[in-house]
Amino acid sequence: MAIVKPKTDAVIVGMGWVGAIIAKELTDAGLNVVVLERGPDRDTQPDFAYPRVIDELEGSVHRKYLQSLAQETIAIRHNGTTQAVPMRRMGSFKPGTGVGGAGSHWSGCHFRALPEDFKIRSIMEQKYGKKILPAGMSIQDFPITYEDLEPHFDHFEYVCGTSGKGGIINGQQVAGGNPFEGSRSREFPLGPNPDYLGAEYFYKAATAMGYHPYPIPASNASGTYVNPYGCQMGPCNFCGFCSDYGCLNYSKASPNANILPVLRGRKGFDMRTMAQVMKVNLTPDGKMATGVNYLDAQGRETEQPADIVVLAAFALYNVHLMLLSGIGPAYDPVTKTGTVGKNYSYQNLNRVSLFFDETVHANQFMGIGGGGATFDDLNGNRNDPTKTGFIGGGIIWARQPGGGPVRGIATAPGVPGWGSDWKKGAKDAMRHSFYYEVQGSCMSYDDAYLDLDPNYKDGFGRPLLRMTFDWHDNEIIASQYLVGKAQEMCQVLNPLATKGDAKKPGTHYNINQYQSTHTVGGAIMGDNPKTSALNKYLQSWDVPNVFAPGANAFPQNNGYNPTGMVGALAYWCAKAIREQYVKNPGPLVQA
Repeated sequence: MAIVKPKTDAVIVGMGWVGAIIAKELTDAGLNVVVLERGPDRDTQPDFAYPRVIDELEGSVHRKYLQSLAQETIAIRHNGTTQAVPMRRMGSFKPGTGVGGAGSHWSGCHFRALPEDFKIRSIMEQKYGKKILPAGMSIQDFPITYEDLEPHFDHFEYVCGTSGKGGIINGQQVAGGNPFEGSRSREFPLGPNPDYLGAEYFYKAATAMGYHPYPIPASNASGTYVNPYGCQMGPCNFCGFCSDYGCLNYSKASPNANILPVLRGRKGFDMRTMAQVMKVNLTPDGKMATGVNYLDAQGRETEQPADIVVLAAFALYNVHLMLLSGIGPAYDPVTKTGTVGKNYSYQNLNRVSLFFDETVHANQFMGIGGGGATFDDLNGNRNDPTKTGFIGGGIIWARQPGGGPVRGIATAPGVPGWGSDWKKGAKDAMRHSFYYEVQGSCMSYDDAYLDLDPNYKDGFGRPLLRMTFDWHDNEIIASQYLVGKAQEMCQVLNPLATKGDAKKPGTHYNINQYQSTHTVGGAIMGDNPKTSALNKYLQSWDVPNVFAPGANAFPQNNGYNPTGMVGALAYWCAKAIREQYVKNPGPLVQA
């Protein structure tokens, strides 16, 4: 028999950015909230304290802050005709576990989506005709606009103490920022971070090419800061331990440092860690959720009844829970019907490394996760698919989040992979090289989706989530085009050598190689229940007291990192719950 807990107003699955935002907003409104986090509790002190946290072996090899693949993983295949195999080691992306989730070990890059990213299908068809979209491409418009989310983009930036430079403020262009961004209501809370040498070179090269470089918006504090919740941040000290690590210095925004200090001890807030949610419980007719079942820290089956269920786990696992629980019809790639699992998408990431002589001192051991420079001249509406051959866009950026011997040292072309010549090449590269990344959008397709695997189960006896995904011609062409532009730009700097990694025709997606943690889609938002799992307020079309905000709601991925968009959607969703659903429970949008 399961232990049955007293009923609560809302239960939230996961305590990353989305879970923390929703919990703060709902407890502000006077609701009682229970949060269930599958991993341990974590806070800056003692979990991210110096010197223990800056351990490359523990953070980047043993993956201390990531989920255990021995208990819960995914199965992966490239197409629907083959059998999937389980992901046995962390590779392509890094789902977090524990309080803070991926929001504690992220790098800090904090972008807003461009206005045109919300209407990509409409814009493409209106400008170039419906035939511009390749067969099988299933991109969709968001059911909301940039203007809808602007107040929430703004608020999230101020919660995070984001460092940057506005480009368009209240409709007026401002020097030094991104001239292509959507209009913002005010300047960033903090000015840009200082540039490292590679970023200084980037400005020189990008400007020489006629591009419009600007500072990467970074939730790595450039100065002292107190956010709207009273949480304090200190300036980044460039330690180089952002990606894969919690911040020792209260400098990188995270749920742990920027929201949880307000929530901990708050009346009406109950956070239970080491609580593995197994499924969402539904009424016999499947039309309402009654709460969730989970295994507590002692492994006991426990039921948490609730009036509202918010899925705030990593995007893949929101989809997994919906499929396991029967929330909405599962997507069928043959008939192209059903909604839960469709439009899985990723990010198209590549790198160009530059190698110099001993007169250029790059100091790669220093770093800041989100600091650096980028430009949008090849992103959004600036890309003409009739000329470039691909839908979407992307950015080229200079970023140095920190390097080290365990995380790996890139070497120049021609350097062997071992021996004394490798040692010399590694020494030269560590001190006299840096890299620029090319991050492109990734479109969605009929044959890229998530479902339940028929062969493999996780450590709890549930079918694994199965991912069917591979690179399509559109993304390979984009990779080659954008990397080519990056290499062309790099020649302005006269490096000794460059090394690029553009995808070649026929390249398959590699689950073992890290690319980004930007997994999106699978339970997307839309204006039609036949083509989307969630309505404009991130509410399930089929079970109206279930909400699933997160990157799973993206119909496809744009050229930016998703965190800024995820935070804004969480605030948008919370506002709808507080101001509409609580007052009148039921569907917020009529099908």
